[in-house]
Order: sequence, then structure tokens, then C-alpha cells
Amino acid sequence: MSNEHWQSRPEGGGRFAIWLIRSIALYGGRRLGRLCLYPITLYFYVRRGPERLASRQYLERVLDGPVSSWQVLKHIHCFAATILDRIFLLAHGEQPFQIETEGLELLDERYARGRGVLLFGSHQGSFEALRAVGARRPDMPLRVVLDKQKTPAMTELLEELAPEIGACVIDAAQDGTSIALAMAEACRSGALVAMLADRGRGHETLRRTGFLGSSAPFPISPWLLAHTLQVPVVLCFGLYLGGNRYRLVFEPFSERVEIPRHDRGPALDALIARYAQRLEHYIRVAPYNWFNFYDFWQDAPPAAEPAADVLRERVGV
Repeated sequence: MSNEHWQSRPEGGGRFAIWLIRSIALYGGRRLGRLCLYPITLYFYVRRGPERLASRQYLERVLDGPVSSWQVLKHIHCFAATILDRIFLLAHGEQPFQIETEGLELLDERYARGRGVLLFGSHQGSFEALRAVGARRPDMPLRVVLDKQKTPAMTELLEELAPEIGACVIDAAQDGTSIALAMAEACRSGALVAMLADRGRGHETLRRTGFLGSSAPFPISPWLLAHTLQVPVVLCFGLYLGGNRYRLVFEPFSERVEIPRHDRGPALDALIARYAQRLEHYIRVAPYNWFNFYDFWQDAPPAAEPAADVLRERVGV
């Protein structure tokens, strides 16, 4: 498979496709929108060769054997369904959906301490379903770290349908210090700060750990930020169960992340391995939910590590 980095791939569909599915969804209803997913899935399957190949190779790993074109189509359809549902979640909240939660009381307990909480998720199911927690707990502010430049069409849709939510996004396209400062400010105000921890950007340092049978690269920046901010870390998985059903799972990970200066490498390896193990568990629970349509196991060149201690001085925590 090509070693093309995921950031070099264009946003699927672009503005016209997002506008079209938005119009169908909001004016034709969810039933019509879901009917349109079939030709959209087929189009994506035919036109996006690298993503099609990545899906097949990922499914062969998680399902332990050869997979059919039908299974690849099912994977793409699942992804398209969560994108469609994102529109309804933004426009109407959780009203059209059945969203069950697991571990929410544990999240409540950590939030009640008033120090802020880091929520680490993945490109699995629907991270957007996390906003249901905000709707159920209006006293629990949510900030999401999101790269606005990677998906400009989806970002425009977010800001159009839910400007108040768009205003709460921390743009991951900023430099690392700016992101850390924004996250620190949010934590000081007692907010939940959510970010995805399974995919590194082109300039990030990655460390490899065992994942679905092979060594795979994971970013270190979420763990350095957690070390800097010294707030509880909770894992969050938004699993799509089909139809209009989702399950939000919250798992406490650490009361605070400590990365000793003299033992940084092994400490990072241990944190990333724990995260990867929990991610693999939920991927095996819902294998068609993981949406990294590129060669996740490819080698990546090293980059300079950000200095966590310098970040700590800059953010004042």
C-alpha cells in the first residue's frame, strides 16, 4: 500500500457533496437521507481507491481473514451513516436518536472536582454523539479539539448548523503552544476537553505499539498535554449500533498523567499501549466503526518532541 499520509488525501466529497447531503437530510428527512447513502457508498467505493484498499486491509486484520467487497461496502456505508447523523445531531440534538450511555456516573464524579477533564476518543463511530452529554448536562461545558483545515466543508456545516458549538471548537491547526493554552484555559474553567488520540498529524512525533497484530504508530502529543494539564483523563468511545442507535462509553484512564523527565520514552510507551489496548477492544466489539481510511500501520519519520515542561510553564499549570 502507498505510504501517502492521511493529511494529503482530499476531504471526501467536498463542499458540493456536503451541501447536497445536508439539503436532502434537512428537507427530505432522515429516511430519505439514509436511502441516499447507498449510491453515496457505491460512489465512494468506486472513486476512492486508496481508501477502499485501506478498508479491506484493516478489515482483514480485525476479522482475521479475507473479506469480500460487500464487507468493504458495509464499512464505507457505516462511515457515511455517521456523517449523515452528524447533521441531525447538530441540527436537532439527540431527539431523533437512541443514545445509551455507560460509565457516565464516573465522568460526573471526575467533573464534579472542578479541575476539568480530558476526554480522549478515536476515529470510531461518532464522536459527535458526545454532544448528547452536553445536552443532558447543560452545566457541563464541552470543548472539542478539531482540525478545521482538514475538513473545511464539514467545518462550515458545523458553524452554519450550530454556531454556538462551532464557537467552542479548539482549532488543532494552530501551533502546539496555542492549543495547549486554549486547553488549559478550558480546564481551568472546569470544562470537558475532548480530542482524538489515535491519529498523528504529519509533523507529530509518533511512537509504535502493538495494535491489531502489528506495530502501529500513535501520537504522543495527547499524553504530553495530559501530563502538562494534570487533570483526570477519561476515554470515550461513541459506538454506532445501526439505525438510530448509539452507545457512549466512558472509561476512567488516569487521575493524572505523569511522564518523568528521566524516563519519558518508557512512560509514553506504557500510556500509548494502554490506550491502544482499549481501542482495540472496542474495535473488535464494533469492527465496522473504525474510520481511518489509510494505511494506519505505515512507517512515519520522527519529528522533534515538544517539551512538556516548557508547555507547563507557558500555560501556568
